Amino acid sequence: MTGFTGFLVKRFLQAIVVLFLVSVIVFVLLHLLPGGPARAILGPKGTPQQIEHFNHQQGFDRSLPTQYAMYLKRLLTGDLGESFKLNSPVLDLLKQRLPKTLLLTVLSTVLAVVIAVPLGLLQAVRRGKPADYALTGLAFLMYATPVFFLGLIMIILFAQVMPIFPAEAPQGESIGELLGDSTGLILPVVTMAFGIIAMFSRYMRSAVLDNLTEEYVRTAMAKGQSSRRIMVRHVLRNALIPLATLLGLYLPTLFSGALVVESMFNYPGMGLLFWNAAQGSDFPVLLGVTLVVGVATVLGSLLTDILYAALDPRIRSVA
Repeated sequence: MTGFTGFLVKRFLQAIVVLFLVSVIVFVLLHLLPGGPARAILGPKGTPQQIEHFNHQQGFDRSLPTQYAMYLKRLLTGDLGESFKLNSPVLDLLKQRLPKTLLLTVLSTVLAVVIAVPLGLLQAVRRGKPADYALTGLAFLMYATPVFFLGLIMIILFAQVMPIFPAEAPQGESIGELLGDSTGLILPVVTMAFGIIAMFSRYMRSAVLDNLTEEYVRTAMAKGQSSRRIMVRHVLRNALIPLATLLGLYLPTLFSGALVVESMFNYPGMGLLFWNAAQGSDFPVLLGVTLVVGVATVLGSLLTDILYAALDPRIRSVA
């Protein structure tokens, strides 16, 4: 099997192996956390007998490999366990929350790319000029601003001083209901996109500058092609390759941002679910959310490889 199909099969098999390793590592790390779910669920008044009964009922008194084997067996049938706190199957909770987090992430990423690509392009074209220095300084300021601080500023400025947008995100049960209250999405989306714009624009600037020194650019100029045509048809396409790579690898960071943003704006996504589960040591939910993030990371990396190969055929030949 050769060509692009062989490349896809190889990357898919690698993704399965990585997912298995991710599930093992996440399971072991969460079960090594101090405390334990029994004390969190039963509270300080829980007797040793009650804790022992809980651990036996949940299988926590067995060896870690046995627990993992039982977990993996349930996982293969789509059973992620049941939340200790919410008394609901974890899979149902993830089905409810994941689309909402994806909506927030997609909107933030699209907004960031739409702004960052022309911003990075402008910085590269104006390299060494006042516009480049001003935009570079702005990018560093945006990149250095913590998400929680920016969210706080957003709430104070646009929900309290100038009450243009609500401080709380919409609480709809479906994506349609969330989009129906679009004004409530603006502050969370802008807050998440802020830092991404800074990073993407810096990568875009560097990629464009690297491509401007390539031989093919000088050849195109020698043939009399206009600067606009060279920039749009040649430089921009090649400069988007590292940005595509960055998009896939940035998924875990996006989730971290979503966790903070969802908590600040009470957005009903996976980040808020994870935050509440962490406060209550709700291990099945923590494990389920972490596993979904691991899957998203692997799929993001896989998508990056495919996109990279589609943009640059040389990658397929050496993969």
